[in-house]
Amino acid sequence: MKIETKLSEALKSKDKRTYLALRLVIAAIKDTMIAKKMKDKKFLPDEDLIGLLKKMVKQRNDSCDAYKKAGRNELLENEMSEIKIINEFLPKQLNAEETKKICLQTIKTVGANSVKDMGKVMGALKKEYSDVLDFSKVSQIIKENLK
Repeated sequence: MKIETKLSEALKSKDKRTYLALRLVIAAIKDTMIAKKMKDKKFLPDEDLIGLLKKMVKQRNDSCDAYKKAGRNELLENEMSEIKIINEFLPKQLNAEETKKICLQTIKTVGANSVKDMGKVMGALKKEYSDVLDFSKVSQIIKENLK
């Protein structure tokens, strides 16, 4: 498991920030496996792992917003470093230009004409691009183009 290898490297190099972040990731993975009653399996399936890591990044982004508003820079830096560490284990996300291109193409393919069709577009995108798209950005792009 890549995460455990990175954890042991962080322990050896005494990188406390990385070590603590990875311990949180491993704990979340174990909690998810317990919740899904996966006693027999050693690893979480890739799609579940990616979803879990994305959720963890989203939680930290929300915390970053709160820390920015409160002027808590030391906590903000900690959350930003955790995001960077967690993102190492996620598939590379598409940039804004690529995301917009895919969204516009899917809107045409699905035949969406208004915001009422947003569910169709999101469903098609999630089916094909769930691991490489940031869906908070996707929803903004779709709303802008389906008025």
